[in-house]
Amino acid sequence: MRALQGSRQSSVGCSRRGLLQAGLTGMIGMSLPDMLRLQAQGAEPGHQPRNASVIFIEMAGGPTQHETYDPKPDAPIEYRGPLAAIETNLPGVFFSEFMVQQARVADKLAVIRSITHDSGSHRTSSHLTQTGYYLRDNQNPENEMPSAGSITARLRGPSGEGVPAYVSIPGSTRFGRSAWMGKAYNPFETINNANVDNFEVPNLTMNQSLTGNRLQDRRTLLAAFDGSRKQVDNQGVADAMDQFTRQAFELVTGPAARKAFNLSAEDPRIRAKYGQNPTGQNVLLARRLVEHGVPFITVRVNGWDDHGRIAEAMKGKGPAYDQAVAALVEDLHARGLDKQVLVVCMGEFGRTPRVNASAGRDHWGQVMSVVLAGGGLRTGQIVGSSDRYGAMPLTRPYRPENVLAMIYRHLDIDPATSFIDNSGRPRFILERRELITELI
Repeated sequence: MRALQGSRQSSVGCSRRGLLQAGLTGMIGMSLPDMLRLQAQGAEPGHQPRNASVIFIEMAGGPTQHETYDPKPDAPIEYRGPLAAIETNLPGVFFSEFMVQQARVADKLAVIRSITHDSGSHRTSSHLTQTGYYLRDNQNPENEMPSAGSITARLRGPSGEGVPAYVSIPGSTRFGRSAWMGKAYNPFETINNANVDNFEVPNLTMNQSLTGNRLQDRRTLLAAFDGSRKQVDNQGVADAMDQFTRQAFELVTGPAARKAFNLSAEDPRIRAKYGQNPTGQNVLLARRLVEHGVPFITVRVNGWDDHGRIAEAMKGKGPAYDQAVAALVEDLHARGLDKQVLVVCMGEFGRTPRVNASAGRDHWGQVMSVVLAGGGLRTGQIVGSSDRYGAMPLTRPYRPENVLAMIYRHLDIDPATSFIDNSGRPRFILERRELITELI
């Protein structure tokens, strides 16, 4: 089994590029040249992966299975809950009443109703669903293992020129970072929700004092310093640094990234179809990014931790989420991207089968529903089932690691690849790598 050395941050040349820190910074404490250099260190020589992308929609907080994709209309009211079940365009398949748009495109979805694990902790479960490993220290807010997006950035890099390899909208998922792999593989964050007038990404906006002339002057000065240093550089380091500095300038001043993030270029009718709200516009931005060569995008949709008044909570967030996902799926098919782009909608766990005294549901890892679309998968089906109360898997139990294995399969990444962590221990991308065979 081939083991890859985990990235370690180098200090070579960092101090000479202070100008890039004021407006060209993609990660906290790391300039874009540093990020690009470290990503290149991890790239497979001559590896040209197929053009494939993933949009991972994190339903942060743990969505209820009963009030989304696995209603139980025949169960007693204390299990059934307050919402009605509605028909989908698949015979005999029902979703909950606020998933009406997705019900209309259910033939383009694959709903797994039998995902299971044994944690009811937000942190432990989020770490599992985003890395494939349980969090060992439940009080640790940092990744202990690299996220799927960071693995993708490490092994694949961007599919297009002048764009990041891994983007999180508006910020990283709870455990969507790179752990010991190095900050170069953390996500490029938009910071802002896309549903604002004149949407801009701060990391792509130069300091206003850096006018074109001043930027060119600084670039000229940098070239002069590099020219002097090349006289004593016998290892080609200066040439490499020049390359990554040029790439950083291109990312910030060039057209590719700005075009990818430019939502104003979208037809207003398309923007309206996704929904004029943060969820809709963030998901639309994700679609733009895959079109421009970003292989892994996460969209964080907050607010699913419904311990009380679940009917009102779902009424508040359900329609916007439903509209955005349905619009994305239809849009990908209309643009011929349904094989190139895999969509995953997943939280960290499900909710308790019995409604609590506050008219909500509590944490429940024993069963959850996950939605996949695109990726050339066999859609238009329900995979697995839960029991009559929505409490436990009844058939075809799968785990979050199986969903991650499907993601890596789509990205042409071998989950048996191992890395050497900071303790010198080889770590597999996934310990459990079984695929969800019904989808293939």
